[in-house]
Amino acid sequence: MGVDPGLTRCGFGMVDTGRGRVVVPVAVDVIRTPTDLDLAGRLLLISDAAEDWLDRYKPDVVAVERVFSQNNVRTAMGTAQAGGVVALSAARRGIPVMFHTPSQVKSAVTGNGNADKKQMTAMVTRILGLDTPPKPADAADALALAICHCWRAPMLARLAAAEAAAEEQKRRYEQRLRDQVAARKAGTR
Repeated sequence: MGVDPGLTRCGFGMVDTGRGRVVVPVAVDVIRTPTDLDLAGRLLLISDAAEDWLDRYKPDVVAVERVFSQNNVRTAMGTAQAGGVVALSAARRGIPVMFHTPSQVKSAVTGNGNADKKQMTAMVTRILGLDTPPKPADAADALALAICHCWRAPMLARLAAAEAAAEEQKRRYEQRLRDQVAARKAGTR
């Protein structure tokens, strides 16, 4: 499940994946919160929507756009708060949450980390075999996040396994050194 967090509009996209790069659309929606509602009320609406999606679609993982940098601090705060509410809802259900930067998503979906919204929407439409582009852009972005994670997850898993293997090898090497030092000390006494 991909989530394009935002306080005014929060995009949710669900895809299924098979072997390779096959990705099938399941659902997409954008939750809008009234701007005249206080912050807590808006976050509650986003939380309710996230919980509904999590309970209905039961995703294996939730991919959320990481707030990287925005010129408008207020917008960045709202985006981060909305993303946090979704992450908390997933965590309460034991669903892993992964964060991807906009450039990671753009690169995974279009091959260009600087792709614009039009390029992103066109590629999401093509990858998912949709008849019409998802609208608004938040819907396309949520689906792009889901696609990005499906395609990046195997690489991330291999990287984590390699790091764990390297750490285990380091631990064994250090233990062997300690054993050699202890054996030398025992032999000199």
